[in-house]
Amino acid sequence: MTKKKIIFELKDVHVEFEKRAIGRKSLRESLGAMFNPEPADKTLALQKINLTIYENDHIGIIGRNGAGKSTLLRVLTKVITPTFGEVRCDDGKHIVPLLELGIGFQGDLSGRENCYLAGLLMGYTKKEIDEKIESIISFSELGSFIDEPVKNYSSGMYARLAFSIATDINPEVLIIDEVFGVGDEFFMRKCNSRMQNLLQMGLTSVFVSHDLNFLLTQCNRFIWLENGKIKMDGNAAEVAQSFRETDSNLILLKAQ
Repeated sequence: MTKKKIIFELKDVHVEFEKRAIGRKSLRESLGAMFNPEPADKTLALQKINLTIYENDHIGIIGRNGAGKSTLLRVLTKVITPTFGEVRCDDGKHIVPLLELGIGFQGDLSGRENCYLAGLLMGYTKKEIDEKIESIISFSELGSFIDEPVKNYSSGMYARLAFSIATDINPEVLIIDEVFGVGDEFFMRKCNSRMQNLLQMGLTSVFVSHDLNFLLTQCNRFIWLENGKIKMDGNAAEVAQSFRETDSNLILLKAQ
């Protein structure tokens, strides 16, 4: 039996945030905290996360708001360094994170220019992007807007362009956080179709979404987070059923 290749491995990962840092809004407040430090009031975003993601896994990360879903994605993509614990990843794989709509886009640059910027940041040459650019633009359906500054784009236009870039450059590992919440039904069907093609080609994927029905079409494994901990990890349909039953019970309790 062939041993499955490990893409990510997390061992006893904890992530802590200072509550006062999260709520700090002004430079004065930040400077005041530097010169008049107070005892740190911390919140645990992730606790004792032990997780292995294998090549060709298609994982949906589910949970209620504040469960730690987006934080986990940011740990996987090295945007966040754990407070303690160990994170290993296969650096030989081309990992494409799509964590926010248009993350990394430069507002004053056009959609076309941002295609080149994003591609270069992902490690592609200008020649490689030249070969992909028309396909990216065509899929995004932005038409003449592709040469407009992206600061003038709607959230739906951001989503179209970001998804088109991320999925047209042959990623080996795709990590997506709540990008499918915008856009019309026709474009959503196009996204689903493209994702299915990528999955069949051997892509490894990790999704965060509140849309369980969408995740069930894309994923064979669900990881359910609750209060920063893994509550359940297994077959997508079985985890989804348990999550829905628990969620329904909570709603009933609140209504009583």
